Amino acid sequence: MKRSEFLAVAGGALVQAAGIRRLFADTKSRTTVLSNEHVTQIDEVLPDAKDLWITPAELEKVNGFELKPQGACLNDICIPIRKEGAALVRKSGGQTWFNLTGFARKLKQSYISDDSTRVWSFGEIPAVRGGFLNSRVAPDFAMADRKGNMVHLSDFRGKKVLLVTWASW
Repeated sequence: MKRSEFLAVAGGALVQAAGIRRLFADTKSRTTVLSNEHVTQIDEVLPDAKDLWITPAELEKVNGFELKPQGACLNDICIPIRKEGAALVRKSGGQTWFNLTGFARKLKQSYISDDSTRVWSFGEIPAVRGGFLNSRVAPDFAMADRKGNMVHLSDFRGKKVLLVTWASW
């Protein structure tokens, strides 16, 4: 299922809030996070009127980022964050909490929530998907030329390339 289809289905589910309220009636503290084309159920969150605070372990389940001394990291991308006392990390009751919505704002990631059902939906993270935009290197692909030979875009690396496309719609 494509991300757009997933979010359309999830958005449709949010519209049917009465049905979702019944679904989550027995799990009052459970929060559902839609991100990266999958659903993560979070059993415990730090209560906050406007932000979603989760544990660092849940952060990794939601979007793959891991808290390290240098910041929140995913593969070779590390986003610097300030430690406790900052807007993103807080200690409460002996537990460390991470502000997922504050992190999303920092990354310019879109999100939406439905308080009545405790469902949060997060869009794509621009810093993760836009790596080729910053490097100005197009992703490689292959297609057949007029004679049926497979040609890869990477075959022309270092040369100027004009791509002409056409569609009937």
